[in-house]
Amino acid sequence: MSIRLLSRENAQRLTLSPRSVAQSPQAQLTAAMLTVGSTVIASKAIGAGLDPLPATALRFGIALPVFLLLMRLTGTAFPRPGLRDALLLVAQAAIGSVGYTVLLIAGTQRTSASDAGIILGTLPAVCALTAALVLGERLRAGTLVSVTVASLGVAMVTLAPGAHREGARSLTGDAMILGAVVCESLFVLLNKRLSRPWPPLAQAGAMTGIGFVVSGLCALPGWLGAAHAVPLNAVLGVAYYALVPTVGGFWLWYAGAARVPGGEAAVFTAVAPVSSVALATMLLGEPLTLTRALGLTLVVAAVFAQSGRALWDRISTQRGARDSKVS
Repeated sequence: MSIRLLSRENAQRLTLSPRSVAQSPQAQLTAAMLTVGSTVIASKAIGAGLDPLPATALRFGIALPVFLLLMRLTGTAFPRPGLRDALLLVAQAAIGSVGYTVLLIAGTQRTSASDAGIILGTLPAVCALTAALVLGERLRAGTLVSVTVASLGVAMVTLAPGAHREGARSLTGDAMILGAVVCESLFVLLNKRLSRPWPPLAQAGAMTGIGFVVSGLCALPGWLGAAHAVPLNAVLGVAYYALVPTVGGFWLWYAGAARVPGGEAAVFTAVAPVSSVALATMLLGEPLTLTRALGLTLVVAAVFAQSGRALWDRISTQRGARDSKVS
């Protein structure tokens, strides 16, 4: 799932009513990140029976009609982009949608779901670092702390010896998961380069449609003229990925993000690695080792180092307002 942060003004363009879900934006953001964490488990099931490229094409093929239907129901239209924006959208879909999904599935074929989920949790730190390196944005002290702590967390899980590791194969898988995180961070940067922001539902539909075309064309040569028996578990995994994290997670995230500041919303991305590790332990029987627990703690701490200040400022402001009313 390609979750990205956006301004409150852009988020408010989402006209899909959140009344059918919990009214608390914090509950909606938490639920959205729970679905993101579950993509690692779904990718593990998908990778056991499908190659990454056809699986990616199938994911977008299932999700696209749903997004188009939601756009019709909410009266959302595709803006007409200029040539520059059109090229940026294609690049976004190829890197942030196709590249992310392919690397995530390929990575989970080689490494554990727990380690993959922890590495995915570094996204806020990687986005901040990429923005500084590519866009020349100023590196704040909180960003440097976040990147350092996140790097230590990833090192804990990727370099730790143990029976759950498979040597070079696991390291390759970890590298692919980190590559997926980089793809997502580049997606965020490319989104900032658009001449004007798109309505979230329209952009999700565009990313899904372009992603379907790109991944379908890339997967087609290997599938032409060959019979493929696809396990039911893999098909169910793709359907879950397309409908729950992609469509449902999108709805929940933007419904919640429309009612809280962007910095506070970013804090909830810490839920994703926690849910990944918890699901991997409960559903896949992967051991929660000490190194994984420490790595997870560091990655979650990195999220708060990057985005926790906004949440703390809001809590302090609300506390001050209550104190002034009391006095």
